[in-house]
Amino acid sequence: MHRSQAPKQDAVVAIRSDADVLAARQMGRALAQRLGLSSTDQTVVATIISELGRNILLYAKVGTLSIGADETNGRRGIVVVAKDRGPGIPDVERAMQLGYSTSNSLGLGLPGVSRLGDDFEITSKVGKGTVVTARKWKS
Repeated sequence: MHRSQAPKQDAVVAIRSDADVLAARQMGRALAQRLGLSSTDQTVVATIISELGRNILLYAKVGTLSIGADETNGRRGIVVVAKDRGPGIPDVERAMQLGYSTSNSLGLGLPGVSRLGDDFEITSKVGKGTVVTARKWKS
């Protein structure tokens, strides 16, 4: 992928509680609005941040959400990067299946983020943690 510029990191939010997820969600929505994303896409960005933040709290207990503007191949949008040093995901492929859950939830988290975002990447190492990157481009 050719990048016309490196992602601009607007905010890094330490995730330790639901209040932190809410703060990150508000920052993401505000950035999406500043970048001219539609109100629907602003909601999508907020939902992506909520899902990734909840995953951090549920599985790793603490982590960070980085939210920034991105420009790639002439497209502008938002990049959200969730990082934690939690237990990691033993089977990423299985975790990406709709309905799969290890927490008795609906299993919509990671597959939902993948479907909501325009670009999605995940790397995870057992015992080391997980990094999820999601982008939403301006339509």
